[in-house]
Amino acid sequence: MSLNIERARFNMVEQQVRPWDVLDARVLAVLGDVRREDFVSAEHRQLAFADLELPLAHGEFMMKPVIEGRVLQSLEIGAGDSVLEIGTGSGFLTACLARLGREVLSVEQHADLAATSRERLQRCGIDNVKVEVAEAVREFQPGREFDVIVLTGAVHTLPERFRSWLRPGGRLFAVTGTSPAQQAVVFKREGTTLCETSLFETDLAYLTNAAPPKRFSL
Repeated sequence: MSLNIERARFNMVEQQVRPWDVLDARVLAVLGDVRREDFVSAEHRQLAFADLELPLAHGEFMMKPVIEGRVLQSLEIGAGDSVLEIGTGSGFLTACLARLGREVLSVEQHADLAATSRERLQRCGIDNVKVEVAEAVREFQPGREFDVIVLTGAVHTLPERFRSWLRPGGRLFAVTGTSPAQQAVVFKREGTTLCETSLFETDLAYLTNAAPPKRFSL
């Protein structure tokens, strides 16, 4: 194991993620334990711990480590929680969710990204994740509720169907609004009501079929 890689991993956690108000010890431990470099392409391996979005196939991107840290902390994932992830991407956040929760169902619309993520998760010995191929905003139907839901791409407004998948007491992370001034938000279900807490401003690519409606002008 390269000392340089371990130093870069340590610096990512201690100099990037922690200073961005990620103080949950379980989250910091998971970000330090899951080998992020195993979830990026070979050409980007040297950038695995950089404060950058890393490109994936199909114009998708891997979140910055600081965003991943805030996502994980905001959801307060317990060891018994069931998690739904919309957008598997590289599989790194999936692995972290799996380490924190009981089970993860991850939905990815691109079959090749899904297959690569399955292989990476298997190589890491993570066996409490199921990756399905589907378009989530209009087509996917889980047929159940979850304690935690994570959207890894933005939505202009939160689809009503996503709300219906959240168990009472559950938490949902989403980035909402209009680019480039979107808001990272956590929704908590209390009875039949979703209570919303804004966390920080950011800018993510939209999930398929979740961008703002196009405006036509004469």
